[in-house]
Amino acid sequence: MVVSRDGAQLENRKPPTTTLDGWQRFVNADPPSFTLLAGEVWEKLDDLEREDYNETRIAYHSEMAVVMTSAIQEINTEGRLLTLVNQGEEGARRGLIVSGEATTGKTTAIKQLGRTHELRIRKRHPGSTVDRIPVVYVTAPPKGSPRKLAVEFARFLQLPPVRPRHNVTDIADSVCQVLVDARTDIVIVDEIHNINLGTAAGEDLSDHMKYFTEHLPATFVYAGIEVERSGLFTGIRGRQIAGRCVMTHTQQFPYNTEWKQLVASMEASLRLHRHEPGSLTRQAKYLHQRTGGTIGSLSHLVRKSAIRSILTQDECVTRRLMEKIRIDHAAEAAARKSTSDR
Repeated sequence: MVVSRDGAQLENRKPPTTTLDGWQRFVNADPPSFTLLAGEVWEKLDDLEREDYNETRIAYHSEMAVVMTSAIQEINTEGRLLTLVNQGEEGARRGLIVSGEATTGKTTAIKQLGRTHELRIRKRHPGSTVDRIPVVYVTAPPKGSPRKLAVEFARFLQLPPVRPRHNVTDIADSVCQVLVDARTDIVIVDEIHNINLGTAAGEDLSDHMKYFTEHLPATFVYAGIEVERSGLFTGIRGRQIAGRCVMTHTQQFPYNTEWKQLVASMEASLRLHRHEPGSLTRQAKYLHQRTGGTIGSLSHLVRKSAIRSILTQDECVTRRLMEKIRIDHAAEAAARKSTSDR
């Protein structure tokens, strides 16, 4: 991996996955990789070479590879089963809801489900990528309305800009026709907690989503924060959703073998010149206490620590370094409470 002097590696911002271009780039992307220079070669780099080399490593550590957790595997399996069962359905198909607290890996899991399915379709139908859109990924708009949701679908599909004179039904019909023609199999709607069925707007949006599920031969996958408490299952509409969807959960990891394996996998991904192998894994219990067992917080802490160690030229992730790193407020607050309760 080479970095040009204009810093292109760090400026290579990716388009959001809520657009067709961004989603396809996500599906096509190879797992991030980087090979460390031999120690004697690294030590002989001049200042400009070292700066380029470090910028490339920083870019690598800013994303790192996705760790396949048991939750991701479960959601992948459930999603595939539903898409296969739904092939024979003629009416509204069964959907999947992924619920959990923030930073427990919901979005990562549903994106991996979509990516896995799309790669499977490409392998089964080579040459069909031009006119086929196997997966659509959108987010439920805050304080959403049917029109806003329809616009999200239209934006993903790169349809012509929606004009004020276009009514919701016209937009929805256009979206449905494109998705049918594109043979879409999975429609992912993230941030579903934004829909509150206790409001008139939430009821309208729920009806609109029901319209999509009844007019599209696709499996719908929803994800949101503590969906059970968001009002999604209240009233008649909520009972309809509950009766048509399978629920699965993401959660904080307990301090067990899988957690230690997660830490070990992240440590194996580090590309630092003075890091002692196994030293991060030995801090697994400390990392669990710092992050509350949430994979998002763990990933943030490890990646941020690795980048700081490059900037400070320490080239290793230690507990002393990690204690200087700030992560999300929820994890920090939980860690302080856990320490005070002892």
